[in-house]
Amino acid sequence: MACPEVAGNGRAQTRAMRATEASPHIWARLRLDVNCALRRGAWYRVIRLTKDTATLAVIRDRVPVARRLLQTTFEPPSRWTIVPLPKDAANVPPEWGSRYAVCPACHARSPITDFPPDMRCPQCRGVYGIAWDERYLTRKA
Repeated sequence: MACPEVAGNGRAQTRAMRATEASPHIWARLRLDVNCALRRGAWYRVIRLTKDTATLAVIRDRVPVARRLLQTTFEPPSRWTIVPLPKDAANVPPEWGSRYAVCPACHARSPITDFPPDMRCPQCRGVYGIAWDERYLTRKA
């Protein structure tokens, strides 16, 4: 499913994306709980930025996303994101409970129990700290 409020691609966009690829890296992830082509909690490299849209590198595709939906940073992601189980979650085993973790390197989802300081990714085998201090996709009191 495409992210809302995003126009299609064109040759001009492709040329602009190539020019942006030489720029410093910017990373983005969803900051709102929306169902679109992005995995909640996963950080993606930004290929192109405009006033209203960020084009993200998602596997082998370039996915345009409304910037208002994104959180961005210049720092490469280095910690697991804890994601509260979305109401419309797909392919998440029920035994994972009310939350899961997303690897900062490969975007793999993993169950999480207790409160470990770090965790090994079952897919890429990297060991990363866990962003317990974040309140990802939760309302602040």
